[in-house]
Amino acid sequence: MENDDVALVERCRNGDRAAFTELVIRYQRPVYNAAFWILRKPEDANDVAQTVFLKVVEQIDDYDPRYRFFSWIYRIAVNESLNLLRRNGHEEALDDEMEFADRESANPEWQLDAKERAERVHRALFEVSTTDRTVLMLRHFGELSYDEIAHVLDIDGKTVKSRLFDARHRLRERLKALRTT
Repeated sequence: MENDDVALVERCRNGDRAAFTELVIRYQRPVYNAAFWILRKPEDANDVAQTVFLKVVEQIDDYDPRYRFFSWIYRIAVNESLNLLRRNGHEEALDDEMEFADRESANPEWQLDAKERAERVHRALFEVSTTDRTVLMLRHFGELSYDEIAHVLDIDGKTVKSRLFDARHRLRERLKALRTT
């Protein structure tokens, strides 16, 4: 798929709108998800996703094909999300009314248990810092490698490992606390 991305980018650089549309279709969900995990508001995540694709059009010539396109666009999404948080001046409080998607299963008991676990994980993720949530989201939801995360966040690879270790520890502690409440 990466070779396909490079070909699409090259076509975009040559003015092919269909190639850009294909990139949007391919990456709109991952970009939205990246923004949502940082911002925690669907409307803000939508705004950031739109901004990201505008920036892709504006900066397509800056893309370096030595890196995965996925990493490049994720970096833009994360940076735009963090910039919006900074512009707002603070992180938003956890929205207790947030709904989470149900998992489909033939077993209603399993479905209820899975939903409760998912809600605890989501709640814990929204209670850790933006830095922790970002690095966890990139690794576990974005499935980026340590090197790709380092590139997205513009930090050293060893720093990525350290941040992940610390973030996982803090998430585990939040999950334990939520289990007892």
